[in-house]
Amino acid sequence: MTTFYAVMSWLLVFGYWLLIAGVTLRILMKRRTVPSAMAWLLVIYILPLVGIIAYLLFGELHLGKRRAERAQEMWPSTVSWLGELRSCTKIFATQISPVSEPLFQLCEHRHGVPAVRGNQLQLMTSFDDTIKSLIRDIELAENSIEMVFYIWQAGGQVDNVSEALMAAARRGVRCRIMLDSAGSMHFFRTPYPGLMRKAGIEVVEALKVNVLRVFLRRMDLRQHRKIVLIDNDIAYTGSMNMVDPRFFKQGSGVGQWIDLMARIQGPVATILGIIYACDWEVETGKRLLPEPPNYTMLPFEDEAGHTVQVIASGPGFPEEIIHQALLTSVYSARKQLIMTTPYFVPSDDLLHAICTAALRGVDVNIIVPKKNDSIMVGWASRSFFSELLEAGVKIHQFEGGLLHTKSVLVDGQLSLVGTVNLDIRSLWLNFEVTVVVDDEAFGQDLGCVQDDYIARSTILDPAEWAKRPMWQRVIERLFYFFSPLL
Repeated sequence: MTTFYAVMSWLLVFGYWLLIAGVTLRILMKRRTVPSAMAWLLVIYILPLVGIIAYLLFGELHLGKRRAERAQEMWPSTVSWLGELRSCTKIFATQISPVSEPLFQLCEHRHGVPAVRGNQLQLMTSFDDTIKSLIRDIELAENSIEMVFYIWQAGGQVDNVSEALMAAARRGVRCRIMLDSAGSMHFFRTPYPGLMRKAGIEVVEALKVNVLRVFLRRMDLRQHRKIVLIDNDIAYTGSMNMVDPRFFKQGSGVGQWIDLMARIQGPVATILGIIYACDWEVETGKRLLPEPPNYTMLPFEDEAGHTVQVIASGPGFPEEIIHQALLTSVYSARKQLIMTTPYFVPSDDLLHAICTAALRGVDVNIIVPKKNDSIMVGWASRSFFSELLEAGVKIHQFEGGLLHTKSVLVDGQLSLVGTVNLDIRSLWLNFEVTVVVDDEAFGQDLGCVQDDYIARSTILDPAEWAKRPMWQRVIERLFYFFSPLL
């Protein structure tokens, strides 16, 4: 009996170390950044069982077998659709500004679609104005309405959008809504999904959270896009979830969320439509590609027709495209770079690019919320401030609520607006979308919005920052250690 227990003990010990060795080897064999690999190894060695479970849950990009197969199967038809689109030569831009050209070249080579011209864009900074405009477009819709959001929360003016959608479906407009399971968890517990389906709306719970399948698909891989498509001609995208800020997270102590949306009309809506179609097929298995535009003349001529690219990321889309786009944008800056983000946990490469821009004389401004709804991200963000300040970067802490806008403006000409946070999750994990605009007039509009954010912010003084207490520095370094995992 004693021999039996001794053998079992040795087998358990051997299995335990074999498991650690196996996970270690897997981490080393995966192509990832050195800081990320080191962070995972240290977590596993300090807290072996917890670390191994955490790595199996969150350490690798698992889309799930069925979705991965669909993502692979959809590409032949998508490539064929893009080939048809390229035959519509009238919609593609022939002239790109020097500051935008490197990024547009990257997007064209990686996504296979050149920049699209003949679009009209309108920035919307007010939730009320955005909702009124959206409801008006829904009421005028004739053929289709398609939406994808990370968070949809019933209450306030969001219920007016729901009612408008159900009315549209009842009059024969095809309506499809895709909502992230984790972000919209509370919504799926309300009567609204049932009421919408009864009215004829297809409502899909994307990347459904399932405790029984936690080791088969990465649970923190989320559908983070925010897109509205109407009649394959009008689109909305930006940072706004479908929530009324007056009723959303009021107990978090950060104030109302401040967002930015772009209303887009023109050929680029079709590009956003193919992204939506790909997401829909990955989630449901149903293939519903949009009709390529057939313009005999552009809806908006050059003086009003913004040149636009769309960058989509996530499993099934070009790897690291968002990260590469941000790096290209930062390195293209010659005069000024303004970035807004609620969550600032950059990669080493992106941090180096931002600091290098400031060191070569670019006026670099980063606007972040003073109070953050994520304690870990808030402290991790602060760990980067010293290096940024030493390089000459101006850090503005927004005090008018949780600044949720994700935007980049380069030299007043190149604008990026979308769903991408400057953190590891957005750069390499989630389904994200960014609209890239090459237009000085649009850049001026975005600059005015960012100037308003700066006016409502407090600039961080390097001398005062250097005097912060030691306990704050310790906490910052602690969360910096986890930054590759956030």
